Amino acid sequence: MTQPSSRLLSLDAFRGATIAGMILVNNPGTWSAIYPQLKHAAWDGWTFTDWIFPFFLFIVGVAMVYSFAKRKESGAGKKVLYMQVVKRSLKIFALGLFLNGFPFGLLFGHDFAFATMRIPGVLQRIAVCFLIVSIIYLNTNWRSQLAWIVGLLVGYWVLLVSYPVPGYGAGVLQPMGSLCWYIDSNLLAGHTWAGAPAPGFDPEGIVSTLGAIATTLCGVLTGQWLRSQRSNEVKTTWMFVAGNILLLLGAIFDMWMPINKNMWTSSYVVFMAGWALVCLAMFYWLIDVKGFKKWAHPFVVYGMNAIAVFVLSGVVARMMGLIKLNNADGTAISLKNFIFDNFYLTIATAVNASLLFAITFIAVMYLVVWGMWRKKWFWKV
Repeated sequence: MTQPSSRLLSLDAFRGATIAGMILVNNPGTWSAIYPQLKHAAWDGWTFTDWIFPFFLFIVGVAMVYSFAKRKESGAGKKVLYMQVVKRSLKIFALGLFLNGFPFGLLFGHDFAFATMRIPGVLQRIAVCFLIVSIIYLNTNWRSQLAWIVGLLVGYWVLLVSYPVPGYGAGVLQPMGSLCWYIDSNLLAGHTWAGAPAPGFDPEGIVSTLGAIATTLCGVLTGQWLRSQRSNEVKTTWMFVAGNILLLLGAIFDMWMPINKNMWTSSYVVFMAGWALVCLAMFYWLIDVKGFKKWAHPFVVYGMNAIAVFVLSGVVARMMGLIKLNNADGTAISLKNFIFDNFYLTIATAVNASLLFAITFIAVMYLVVWGMWRKKWFWKV
């Protein structure tokens, strides 16, 4: 645990709001009763939930610029920076694998086998994007980084529409038959997400990581813009302008390449980068420029221990699903279902009870990170 250095407060708040949103949508009282905006689009299209992961990767890119600037100022050379990047990437990837397997069949009758354990995941994707984008950032200027983004977007688009998938042909953009599905189902056979839209597909799979890398690079460009010597007004204005332009371009691009979170399509990258820019501009203007900070404090507290609270929330949610209690009729149900059925469902309709459960979960996690913040414990991965 270490104390934080000087930081961009709006970035912490934006990160905290994003991780709170991630915990909200990951922890409904029941998956059978959820407001449409609090679940991912089934395939094409987007909901509020589909903002969250690209926002986090965008933030990773912005934060990277500030982090490397500080390390360079302290005299760290490229070799040291590379070692730090590799070490951090491996730690984050390992945390993701830990969450996928926990508690590894050791507690409460947990069904587990390494032969079928999911390999991809949210933290794994963050780790891969952090590693690759860090190397790109440390060896290029902003113009080259922009070229990387364009190259990734165009190259990935061409791959998806032109690669002939055996048995399906080229240009299939459905759960089964797409290039993403084909690569995942062959290279990650038996190790993909059981809840994916098609067997063998994974929303954090191999090929779709190309789009996620582009999203992270968009954050890198934004971080360099924020660290420039331009006035706060100019920075904010052009973030709003650029964000709205990207939203328009993403909507137009959607006519040829659907906005699709599962495949992290090029249109999805552009569209969500637009939303991320607009939202970060709002946070930056309100918090760092105008000084309206009090409202954002809970988000800042969340944002300063984002990885810690994400891992903790995953562990707690898994345990609540594994611990069994006897219901009123004598049947064994999970601790989560026991609490939901015997309290939340007695005070609200199913969909509202489900939302209230998720909000309570966020509040409990907040108490933990608030305690860490009070003691100045900040978990550096």
